[in-house]
Amino acid sequence: MKGKILVIEDNEQNLYLVKFLLENSGYEVLTALDGQSGIAVAAREKPILILLDIQLPLMDGYEVARRLRLQGDLCHVPIVAVTSYAMTGDREKTITAGCTGYIEKPINPDTFIKQVEQHLSI
Repeated sequence: MKGKILVIEDNEQNLYLVKFLLENSGYEVLTALDGQSGIAVAAREKPILILLDIQLPLMDGYEVARRLRLQGDLCHVPIVAVTSYAMTGDREKTITAGCTGYIEKPINPDTFIKQVEQHLSI
């Protein structure tokens, strides 16, 4: 295994596709369907990367990123927003919230792993 990647995504179809692509590339995939459980999984499992949907129930991805950045042992873990928010300023808003990168939905299965791995130092 190349390492653990946490995917925080509430849409089951998106989650299935991302998990499939990551597992086929040798990653262990952890999942959470909302921000609160995602923060808990991240704290417990210490993933090498977090893929974060912005439009989540209970707590949006911006708040999730801000809270993850406040956790000392997670503050340096790359957080990549994977979102359909693609309007002017959306990328900057994710970076301001604490994300280190941005992948636009719908994801392209042919380039997704390369986009993800740009945020890893492996």
